[in-house]
Amino acid sequence: MYQWRKFEFFEKKLAGKCSIPEEVSGRIECCSSGRGKVVIGCDDGTVSFLDRGLNFSYGFQAHSSVLFLQQLKQRNYLVTIGEDEQITPQQSAMCLKVFDLDRMQSEGTSSSSTSPDCIGILRIFTNQFPEAKITSFLVLEEAPPILLIAIGLDNGCIYCIKGDIARERITRFKLEVDNLSDKSQSSVTGLGFRVDGQALQLFAVTPSSVSLFILQNKTSRGQTLDQIGSNANSVAMSDRSELIIGRPEAVYFYEVDGRGPCWAFEGQKKFLGWFRGYLLCVIADQRNGNDTFNIYDLKNRLIAHSLVVKEVSHMLCEWGNIILIMADKSALCIGEKDMESKLDMLFKKNLYTVAINLVQSQQADAAATAEVLRKYGDHLYSKQDYDEAMAQYIHTIGHLEPSYVIQKFLDAQRIYNLTNYLEKLHEKGLASKDHTTLLLNCYTKLKDVDKLNVFIKSEDGFGEHKFDVETAIRVCRATNYHEHAMYVAKKAGKHEWYLKILLEDLGRYEEALQYISSLEPSQAGVTVKEYGKILVEHKPVETIEILMRLCTEDGESSKRGAANVAYLNMLPSPVDFLNIFIHHLPSLMDFLEKYTNKVKDSPAQVEIHNTLLELYLSNDLSFSSISQASNGEDLNLRARSGATATSRSGSNGKFIADGKDSNKEKDRLEKQEKGLRLLKSAWPSELEHPLYDVDLAIILCEMNEFKEGLLYLYEKMKLYKEVIACYMQAHDHEGLIACCKRLGDSGKGGDPTLWADLLKYFGELGEDCSKEVKEVLTYIERDDILPPIIVLQTLSRNPCLTLSVIKDYIARKLEQESKLIEEDRRAIEKYQETTSAMRKEIQDLRTNARIFQLSKCTACTFTLDLPAVHFMCIHSFHQRCLGDNEKECPVCAPEYKSVLETKRSLEQNSKDQDRFFQQVKSSKDGFSVIAEYFGKGVISKTSSGPTGGS
Repeated sequence: MYQWRKFEFFEKKLAGKCSIPEEVSGRIECCSSGRGKVVIGCDDGTVSFLDRGLNFSYGFQAHSSVLFLQQLKQRNYLVTIGEDEQITPQQSAMCLKVFDLDRMQSEGTSSSSTSPDCIGILRIFTNQFPEAKITSFLVLEEAPPILLIAIGLDNGCIYCIKGDIARERITRFKLEVDNLSDKSQSSVTGLGFRVDGQALQLFAVTPSSVSLFILQNKTSRGQTLDQIGSNANSVAMSDRSELIIGRPEAVYFYEVDGRGPCWAFEGQKKFLGWFRGYLLCVIADQRNGNDTFNIYDLKNRLIAHSLVVKEVSHMLCEWGNIILIMADKSALCIGEKDMESKLDMLFKKNLYTVAINLVQSQQADAAATAEVLRKYGDHLYSKQDYDEAMAQYIHTIGHLEPSYVIQKFLDAQRIYNLTNYLEKLHEKGLASKDHTTLLLNCYTKLKDVDKLNVFIKSEDGFGEHKFDVETAIRVCRATNYHEHAMYVAKKAGKHEWYLKILLEDLGRYEEALQYISSLEPSQAGVTVKEYGKILVEHKPVETIEILMRLCTEDGESSKRGAANVAYLNMLPSPVDFLNIFIHHLPSLMDFLEKYTNKVKDSPAQVEIHNTLLELYLSNDLSFSSISQASNGEDLNLRARSGATATSRSGSNGKFIADGKDSNKEKDRLEKQEKGLRLLKSAWPSELEHPLYDVDLAIILCEMNEFKEGLLYLYEKMKLYKEVIACYMQAHDHEGLIACCKRLGDSGKGGDPTLWADLLKYFGELGEDCSKEVKEVLTYIERDDILPPIIVLQTLSRNPCLTLSVIKDYIARKLEQESKLIEEDRRAIEKYQETTSAMRKEIQDLRTNARIFQLSKCTACTFTLDLPAVHFMCIHSFHQRCLGDNEKECPVCAPEYKSVLETKRSLEQNSKDQDRFFQQVKSSKDGFSVIAEYFGKGVISKTSSGPTGGS
C-alpha cells in the first residue's frame, strides 16, 4: 500500500482554523449532520446546532444526558436517545425522543429561548425488552412518518422499533446475533441498513462477527457473513450499500452474500467513513503515536489526501466537506478541490492515465473526459507513440474537432493511423463529406481493396448510410474505382451518377440504355434529359425507342378512349427532350416524325409542328449523320464506289462533289415536300387557326426561299395581295394570271382588285407584255373593275406597249359609254316632261278653280249626297264614309305617305356619314353614289348663315 501515489486533491476550508463554539459547554457525546446543519449532543443533555461556518445557531435541553442522535433527511426531524430523570425504580431512565425542528416553541416565560417541539417520547426498555447498554444506534426513514429504528446493545441484541412514534403506532421486535461464549465479543458495535428493491436488510457488526438480517413484515432471518468483526466507529456504509469495517490489518467490504474486496491498510482504524466515492480513514500509527487522516481513491488506487491530526472524537460530512471534531473541541474542515485543479496537478506530473481514471470514476461530463484524453494523446504524439496516441484520440470522437487529429497525422504521414480514425468517425455517424473523401483516398492510396469493399458494400457494416454518397462516388471515380462508384450509386438510387460513370468513364452505352429502361418512367425521364446528348450521339436509334416508350407508354394511350387527352397530359412531352438533340438534328426529326405518326392529339402538337417545320424548311442543317447512323457497310460501299468513280473519271474528285451536291439537293427537296405536307395537314379547313405558329412558318419560308409554302400560307390567311406579290417577285407572268383568275373571282369570295394590281404591275414592268395585258383587260372589262381613263394612265407608264394593245378595249368602252349617254339623255328628257307637267298642275291649282263633278262616292259608289267632302285630287266622299279622317284622301294618302317616308329616310341617311363613305368605298364607281345622293336631293341642301344685307 505504500506504493500508492499521494496527491493533494483536498484542501482545508475555513482558513484551516475552526473550533466548536463556546456555547457547546458539555463533553461531546454524539454528532450528526444533514439538512444544512451539524447537530452536537453533549453529556449535559443539550443539543446544539451549528451553521456552515461552525457557528452556534441555537440549542435546547433534550435529556439529562444525550447518548445518540440522528438528523433525518426526508423530514426535518431529530431523533435522540438519552437519559432522563428516573420516575420510578421499575422504569429505565433511557428514552427515545423525536423533535420536529420546523415547529419551535418558547421555553418558560422567556420568549427569546426556544426549543423544537417534541412530538414523541418512547421508553426503550420494557419488560419484554430488558435494559442493557446501548452501543449503536441507527434510524431508517422508510416512508414518512414511518421510521425504523435499530438500537444495538452490548449483549448482542438489537431492539427494533417500527412505526409512527408521534401517534404511538409502533411495533417492536428483537434481533439477536449468534450466541457467543465470550459475551465481551458480542457487543453490537455497528449497524447498517440496505434497501434492495422491496427487501430491507440490516448489517450488524460485533467485535467478532458480521451478520446480516433480512427484515420482513412478520419474520426476520439472520445469517453470519464473517467470523471477524470490528470495534465501534470502524464501521461505515458505502454509496453502493456495501458494509465497510476496519481492522488493524485491513479494511473489508461486505455484500449481502459475504465478504468482498479487501484493502490492506495497516494501523488501527479509529474512524471509517465514506464521502463521494472516497474511503475516509483515521489511522493510529503505533510507531510514533500520531493519528493520520487519509482519503483513499480506491478505484484509481491513490491517496487523495493525507494529514496528521490530533485525537479525533467524531467525523461527519456536510456541505460537501469533511468535518473532523477533535477531543479538545477543535475542528478541521476539509473540502475537495475542483476537477480542473486536480487535473492541472496531474498534467504537470504527466500522470495522464491517472487523470483519465479520475474523471471517469467521478463521472465527469464527456467533454471534460475528452479534453483529458486529448492532452494524453498530445503527450503520446510528442513522444512519437502514434499508435497509442491514436487510441486516445479515438475516444474523443464526438467532442474533439476531427480536423485537430487529422492534421496531426497528415503531417506525420501516418496513413494507417489516420485510416483507423476516419473509420471510427464513420462508425459513429459523425463523418462529413471531407472525411469520406479523405478515407476513400487513404484506401485507394494504400490499395486496400478489401477495406474499400467493406466500407462500400457491407450491408450491416458502418458503410451503410454512414457516409456521404455523392462524395464516395466522386472519389471512387477520380481514383478509377468505377465499379465501387457504380455500386454506391445504384444502391443509393443515384441514377444520374450511375449513368454518368457508365457513359462518361466506361463508354458502356448498351448497358446504360438497359439501365434506363429498367427505371421508373419518371426517373428514366430525368436521366434521359441529363445524359441524352451522349446517348443520341452513340446510340440514336435505341435512344429514340426509349423516348417513344416514355412519351407514348408503348402505344397504351391509343387504347384509352375518352381518357386519351388526360392520359397524354400525364406523360412526358417530346418538347422536354429537344435539348438532347441539339447536335443531332436528323435524329430529332426522326423522333418527332415517329411521335406525330403515333400520337395524333398530343397537348404539345403546336410546339412539335413548329420544330418539325424548322427542321424541314431550314437549308443549313447537316444530315450527314443519318447515313452514318444507318450502317457501316453502306459507308464502305459508297466509299469504294466513289473511289472507282474517281479513278474512272479522272477529274480530281469533281464527280464526287457533284454527287454530294445532287444528294444534298435531293434531301432538301424531300424535306420541303414534307414541310409542305405538314403545313397543309396541320391546317385543316375546319380549323380557324392552324396547329403551328403561322408567323414562325412564314419567317421560315421566307428565310429559306420556300415559295410553295409561303404561297399556301398567304392564301390560307387571305393575304391575296401578298400572294401575287410573290409571283411578281419571281416574274412568273403565267402563274400570276392564273393566280388572279383563282383569287380574283368575287363570286367565290375572291378579291377583284387583284386585277388592278396586276395591271399596275404590267404598266410598270418596262418590257413588252402585250399578250398578258390583253388578257388582264378582258377580266377588268368583264367585271368593270377600273374606269378606262385609269387603265390608260396605268398602261401609259410602260413604253414597250403600243396603242394596238388597248385599241379594241377603248373602242368597246367608247361604244358602251355612248349607249349609256344616249340612255341617260332619254331619261333626262322623260324626267323633264314629267317635271313640266307637275309644275303646270301646281300652277293650275294655285291660280284656277277646281270643279268637282263626281256624282258617286268614291268609297261606297252610292249616289253622292250632302254632307259630302271633296278633295283636290278630284275624289269625293260621303262625310260618313270618311269617319274622323277628313283631312286627307283615303285613296291617295298611302301613295303620299310612301313618298314622304322615302324622303324622310333619305334625309336621315344623309346624317349617317359612315354609311355614305362606306358605300362610296365599296362601290366600283364612287362618283355614281355621290351623283345618286345629289339626284335624290339628299345632300343638295346647304345652310347659310344670315347675311348682312339684301
